[in-house]
Amino acid sequence: MGTSQRRPEPREAYFDYKAIGKIGEGTFSEVMKMQSLRDGNCYACKQMKQHFDSVEQVNNLREIQALRRLNPHPNILTLHEVLFDRKSGSLALICELMDMNIYELIQGRRHPLSEKKIAHYMYQLCTSLDHMHRNGIFHRDVKPENILIKQDVLKLGDFGSCRSVYSKQPYTEYISTRWYRAPECLLTDGFYTYKMDMWSAGCVLYEVASLQPLFPGANELDQISRIHDIIGTPTENTLAKFKQSRAMSFDFPFKKGSGIPLLTASLSPQCLSLLHAMVAYDPDERITAHQALQHPYFHQQRATEKQALASHWRKATTFFPKHPVAPELLSSTWQTPKEGQKQKQPLKQEKDHPRRPGPAYLMELPKLKLAGVTKLSSYSSLALQSVLAPGANGRVPLLRPLKCVGANQKTDAQKDIKPTLKQRRLPTVDRRGGGC
Repeated sequence: MGTSQRRPEPREAYFDYKAIGKIGEGTFSEVMKMQSLRDGNCYACKQMKQHFDSVEQVNNLREIQALRRLNPHPNILTLHEVLFDRKSGSLALICELMDMNIYELIQGRRHPLSEKKIAHYMYQLCTSLDHMHRNGIFHRDVKPENILIKQDVLKLGDFGSCRSVYSKQPYTEYISTRWYRAPECLLTDGFYTYKMDMWSAGCVLYEVASLQPLFPGANELDQISRIHDIIGTPTENTLAKFKQSRAMSFDFPFKKGSGIPLLTASLSPQCLSLLHAMVAYDPDERITAHQALQHPYFHQQRATEKQALASHWRKATTFFPKHPVAPELLSSTWQTPKEGQKQKQPLKQEKDHPRRPGPAYLMELPKLKLAGVTKLSSYSSLALQSVLAPGANGRVPLLRPLKCVGANQKTDAQKDIKPTLKQRRLPTVDRRGGGC
């Protein structure tokens, strides 16, 4: 299991792992640190608390389907194996083991991370969201606990709440952790889109930058009240969109909003611009993940990525030149002869030109001119001409089966043709295993 599989199928292999310790526990699962007895590596094992009856039910699990579709990606948690015990009905997902999550990274810190580090992490988060949304999936539970870190590499995990962007609304209302829940999730009866992930990402951005949550509501009403205290009440047009998808009507007193707290005075104006675009109240006006990657805040990250890509291509062209012509293949021995001239040098044996390692280069082989060989285009069979020639009425007669003659017998037409080819006896070909 050293390499990750594109589509890991469920199998019974609990005996291949031993538990080392407990990492965390949720409502529907618990995460254990496991060591593989086959390769000795440690993995994160997400043990489901739900009972499963069949392999089909396991394969239909949204989290497994999402990870299979999104893997492999540098910013998506890698699914290595799916373990399913038919007898007990237990299911476990073997994923790569990360060092910590974002919440553990910022918990207890006295000073926030540098803005360069924040931009580095947020660029990777937006990259994972863009890849996910492009593949028709939205997460619905983006929060610091589900964003994992290992050696400065960020990966999004825990796809247990994900849904397809093409699935039919309404969705579950009480989705996502309350502090990171978008207004459309709070004010509608399950009518929201993938844009909710961007709201949650904006809340994460603020929390990483200030070490404090942006909207720490105690309940649903307190949550929407805290949003209005900072952002202000939405416009009538925005509220009208929400009211169309809400059985119970609501009205809010006008509130201007105090604005995002200036606990992040050290952040650049570009960072604050991106933050405001992420937490736009109206989801139609909220920035997408793809647009966020093009924001001026990530200028340095894009330049670094472009430089790394250019370096990769430079290394690639070292082995695969732009015009792949091997000089040694264009020596005088293999020069293409001009039309109507014979080769000046005979072809050497295979042992004189050993096969060279590396990529094969496309080139035009020299035209071979063997003495005594007549061009096929100049050879015409009189027997075929007599059969295919049109009759007196201008119609081509029907083909009739040819009469077989002996090996030493020749037709009159064949006797008139002077043989130009010397008869050679071909050696027998030994075939291995009956293959062609």
